[in-house]
Amino acid sequence: MYVRDAKNREEVWLLDHIESMGLDETAFRSRDYVVAIDEASGEKAGFGRIRVHKPDDGDDVCELTSIGVLEGWRGQGVGAHVVERLAEYAGDEGFDTVYALTGEGAYLAQFGFQRVDESALPPVLRERLEAKREGADPDAKPLAIDGAEFRVPDRLREAFKHAPEGRAEADDDESPEDFGIDPESATYKYDTGR
Repeated sequence: MYVRDAKNREEVWLLDHIESMGLDETAFRSRDYVVAIDEASGEKAGFGRIRVHKPDDGDDVCELTSIGVLEGWRGQGVGAHVVERLAEYAGDEGFDTVYALTGEGAYLAQFGFQRVDESALPPVLRERLEAKREGADPDAKPLAIDGAEFRVPDRLREAFKHAPEGRAEADDDESPEDFGIDPESATYKYDTGR
């Protein structure tokens, strides 16, 4: 199991899962996402995003958002490692603080995220919090962590190491749908033998 940058061709897959999980897709760009992949089968297990806000009147702000783990992979440390990779990226980009606006604060608390008073949020995130509450996450609360304080609990690290155990082999063949093509309505310029 490993976590890597999302590929452009995974845009449809990401959008489908973001929608089915009821996650926020505001200002979607596939290049902002990471995807957890099972090495043996090539099966995608989870994803997440770092969104950098660049307000005209202040410093850039880093938000961790749209973290999802496919149902069959939950409880195996996949989400923890997606969050870890995103926190690493934020640090690599020079952000000391990573914010999250979510109703799932208990999950992020195990990594060291702490509740932040709304009045202490950068203005761009106060606006974003209101928008999230009106849309995808009515229970959203502001959280933040100093990047140097981020930790993955040992139990989640161990679960991730053994995540593929007991799983059925996945089909790793690419299909037209992986590229956003509907095979029922597609036409081909060249004879494909179909």
